[in-house]
Amino acid sequence: MAVSLPARLALLVVVLAASLMAMLYKVHKATQFHTVIDRGELADLPAENTAVHHKKGMKHKDAKDKNLAAIKSLEGRRKMMKKEEHIDNVHNTTHQKEEEDKPMNIILFYADDWRHDTLGAAGNPIVKTPVLDALAEEGIRFTENCVTTSICWVSRVTLYSGQYLARHHFEMLGRGRTITLPNGTRVEMKFEVSQNETIYSLLKQKAGYAVGHAGKLGIWVEMDRALNFDFMVEEDGWHWRKIGDRMWHITQKNTADALRFLMTRNKKKPFFLNVAYFATHAVDGDTRQYLPQNESLSMYENDTIPMPEDTYDKMPPFFGQYNEGRTRWRWRFDNVDKHQSMMKNYYRMASEVDTSVGIILKQLEMEGVLDNTLIIFTTDNGNFHAEHGLADKWYPHQESIRVPLIIKDPRMDDEFKGTLNDEFTLNIDLTATILKAAGLEPLPSMMGRDMSELYTNGGLKASTTITAQSRRKESASVEKRQYPDPASDGDGKYHSGHEAAWRTEFFYEHPMHTNPDYIPASEALVRKEWKYFYWPNHKYEQLFDMKNDPGELNDLFNSTDPMHQMKLKWMRKRFIELKMLAHSDLSIIL
Repeated sequence: MAVSLPARLALLVVVLAASLMAMLYKVHKATQFHTVIDRGELADLPAENTAVHHKKGMKHKDAKDKNLAAIKSLEGRRKMMKKEEHIDNVHNTTHQKEEEDKPMNIILFYADDWRHDTLGAAGNPIVKTPVLDALAEEGIRFTENCVTTSICWVSRVTLYSGQYLARHHFEMLGRGRTITLPNGTRVEMKFEVSQNETIYSLLKQKAGYAVGHAGKLGIWVEMDRALNFDFMVEEDGWHWRKIGDRMWHITQKNTADALRFLMTRNKKKPFFLNVAYFATHAVDGDTRQYLPQNESLSMYENDTIPMPEDTYDKMPPFFGQYNEGRTRWRWRFDNVDKHQSMMKNYYRMASEVDTSVGIILKQLEMEGVLDNTLIIFTTDNGNFHAEHGLADKWYPHQESIRVPLIIKDPRMDDEFKGTLNDEFTLNIDLTATILKAAGLEPLPSMMGRDMSELYTNGGLKASTTITAQSRRKESASVEKRQYPDPASDGDGKYHSGHEAAWRTEFFYEHPMHTNPDYIPASEALVRKEWKYFYWPNHKYEQLFDMKNDPGELNDLFNSTDPMHQMKLKWMRKRFIELKMLAHSDLSIIL
């Protein structure tokens, strides 16, 4: 559907602002005193001018003298030009080297509750995301990007620490695990990640970046602002709020705060900015759930959003009517009209984020820093839109764990621009990727991998099979963190990565919240062909054939097919191995 008039006007304002800046720049340049030498003028002069002078009736001697003078003058000018060209070449080479050595800026657009297909570029025929679609055409879009725990605060601490929940232990808003001291006292832990080991602190203290955060921090824990941030504005949990004399929509506020950081930052430093949108997260206490901006309400009016079949009866038997995913399904999706209304408002808020990204990128372009900025768009977790008779996230199904990831990187090889990548990238990789872009090595405690390996220097083109001995030797030569040995099945096909290949499987985890009836704990071993679920509170297992059952509706745990039983055995064994590694204190890449 056509973009609303207010949206067009907003776009017009941005275009006019850019035009004004360009005009002012031209006026500025026109007022500067400078000399322009046409480098092509000497090349057009004839090597001999004698004949020309003779034709004009000049005396031979005079002509000769004048020709000699002209030649001397010409040679002098040529020498002068050569000298100037040499100086320019030296200047250009120096300038080019300075540009190459100049640290990259980094901007992370980190939205909330977007699943992998909430993008036009991902084939969604309804939602309009033209800015992000264009970004994908200029960069690379990762189609199998997943989170290791599908919930807001755990994903955010995973970003801040580069670690699995099993290691950073931040299980609940405002606190981590509860531990029992030797004297029997039970203590609720807070933020267990050392404040000088967060991604923010490392970039600020070690890499010398100007560090900004605009939006949802998402953990309800006070972080040391002086240690972690140069600019920090936290907004969370609302869609509309009056601030001063103005009624703000949170996406507008996120945008304004991001622009404020960019305009006021220390321009002598490279910058890292996390624009952490609250959208498209619902306001859980409001029956309307999603409250977009007024200018967006005309969008999607005439669209019909496909409604998934209610297959809640296929969920495990302990999924009762008090399961929070089912409760929220009743809030949003239990009839056609409600589903249409909720999804249209959800899409409107997604389009608003897309517009915000465009405004911020335009600011970077106007500042002249866009081409030296690493741009990442991703989200903290996926979202059920009535699939499996559920709403929200938490569980290991594809709708919950797969999220968008688009990267545009100044270092990217041309062959990868505008391409898709179907490797398993994870949110633990974000931390390593950002740190490496800033010239820092991931800490030994971090568990992800630099994703730029997939699109620079030709990418990972080597074979995906390699012996454990040579893999350990290669990884040890690069860094202290090790790659685990491959799985027993698959002849080396299943592994968490090595120097020549990316991971082909990963461990997923989510803790229980409140009680097993509310949100039961869930874990999984995820591969492209197969997925193994384990529900710890009930010691319940499931097996899904992802190639033939991408909707994860047909549990094969009780199948009598020998192949299924063998696959279950191998998946269970590998699941235990990766879970133990995640919970260990080993310096590993998972």
